[in-house]
Amino acid sequence: MSPSSEPDDATADAIPAADEVVTVADVEAARDRLEGVVHRTPLDGSTTFAERSGADAVHLKLENTQRTGSFKIRGAYNAMAQLPPAVRERGVVAASAGNHAQGVALAGRALDVDATVVVPEVTPAAKIEATRGYGARVVVEGADYERSYEHALDLAEEEDREFVHPFDDEGVIAGQGTVGLELVEQAPGLDTVLVSVGGGGLVSGIATALKARDPDVRVVGVQPEGAAHAKPSLDRDEIRVLSEVDTVAEGIADVRLLGKTFAVMRERVDDVVTVSDVDLAVATTLLAERAKTVAEAAGAAPVAALLSGAVDVEGERVAAVVSGGNANLTDHAELARTGLSGLGRYVEARLGLAGWPTALGDVARTVEGCGAELDALERARPGAADDPNRTPVRIGVEGSGPAHLGDVLAALDDLDGVTVVEHGLNVERVEGLD
Repeated sequence: MSPSSEPDDATADAIPAADEVVTVADVEAARDRLEGVVHRTPLDGSTTFAERSGADAVHLKLENTQRTGSFKIRGAYNAMAQLPPAVRERGVVAASAGNHAQGVALAGRALDVDATVVVPEVTPAAKIEATRGYGARVVVEGADYERSYEHALDLAEEEDREFVHPFDDEGVIAGQGTVGLELVEQAPGLDTVLVSVGGGGLVSGIATALKARDPDVRVVGVQPEGAAHAKPSLDRDEIRVLSEVDTVAEGIADVRLLGKTFAVMRERVDDVVTVSDVDLAVATTLLAERAKTVAEAAGAAPVAALLSGAVDVEGERVAAVVSGGNANLTDHAELARTGLSGLGRYVEARLGLAGWPTALGDVARTVEGCGAELDALERARPGAADDPNRTPVRIGVEGSGPAHLGDVLAALDDLDGVTVVEHGLNVERVEGLD
């Protein structure tokens, strides 16, 4: 369930027209500035995702292979390149959950602009270290992005620096729109393009580029259920602000659109759909397994919408923008387990063992003999459901599907001295499992 939202009275009466924010000419000018600075990222086809979604063709726009690991360098550089020399000399401040931070840091290094970035405490360590590696000063402040954003604004004022907004900025939106120009050239004739939405900068820029070249192309934004503010904002024609966010996709865990992105989205984005965290985990897992690409949860959101049926793409030519790949490897591994569980290919179970620790060998041999993989095995703390005469053990098993895992659990339960106390497998999908 999405957190409740309230209208943003401060901005509701001052929304500009989309053309006052950004035009395709602005996006084309951004492309010229970015020449030689950013990669023209590849467009990879996926037969697997086409078959699973019913689409005629699915293309993956791999912005996770972009410099800094996400699309953010496009907007950051385009905005900072247009700053007057005196402003550049004072330096810039930005707030970010990680990817914009790296974009601003790298742009600052390329343009010789001193950069300070404020990130929330939930930012993955890999993103923080990468940002520092590009030469920026990193300040960790706030439990979430909103607190970091407020601190960054205060810091910009205190130190007389220019604030580079992560999404509600004309130059940033135009820079992100260069992804759309590349899509038009790489895959003409697309029916639908799916784009992650946090604050709306990427989808606003892409929609501007695509609609100028082909007004009939459908642009659909994708948000996690735990940060779903854009759909109610567009439906009610007023900016809605979430009271809180709760999602594994920290890169798009924003609480609202702002005036510029709202203005563009309501004129140029056709729809916004939501996906669950499990959908995000499944998409992240299948991107790694089938497309051989590492995506963070925020970057996998368009693929999640495609595979979950959140958007109907039957018979269409579709592009999904994989917007970032800056995943903490530990978090990515955990997300993959969740994804495999969502696919019915991974189960966690609690066992009671009469013969500790000798029964462990029987458990391992039984799992292996069933053709499955024992991913985890550890002694657990006794609980109310456990037999006090047996040792509780937690295991994780990977198999080919729910029926296979059901067979594994049944084989374990048949062992002398072993009882399957509880498990996370959807038993309704496994015929004959108690």
